[in-house]
Amino acid sequence: MTEMTALEIKRQEKIEQEEVAQEKLDALIPKPVGYRVLVALPNVEETFDGGIVKAAKTLRDEYILSTIGLVLDMGEQAYADESRFPTGPWCKQGDYVMFRANTGTRFKVGNQEYRLMNDDSIEAVVDDPSVIARAN
Repeated sequence: MTEMTALEIKRQEKIEQEEVAQEKLDALIPKPVGYRVLVALPNVEETFDGGIVKAAKTLRDEYILSTIGLVLDMGEQAYADESRFPTGPWCKQGDYVMFRANTGTRFKVGNQEYRLMNDDSIEAVVDDPSVIARAN
């Protein structure tokens, strides 16, 4: 086995530090309670297709108006009411879902934006979120 160069060692240390920092941030993400669903929003591209940098207001608007997210966690009562959800849960952890643009409580941990929303705010499960765009 070959020895790592000083640059490779430094790079490896930086990767390990970033992983530890990410684990600390992940531990700070609130756990949903009751009938709430925790959804992570996709990170917004900072430039337009042509390479022009988006204004801060444009980035903020795109986050606020996001309609697709990844279900990370659910409260213990999410989808438990059989009278409201007779066919069972509308989604599960790991699903990409669609919801209304201003739905839920918005917050950030690190550079990642999240929404905490009611279970009945989920409007669709999305197989391929990369093909969905919000209509203007």
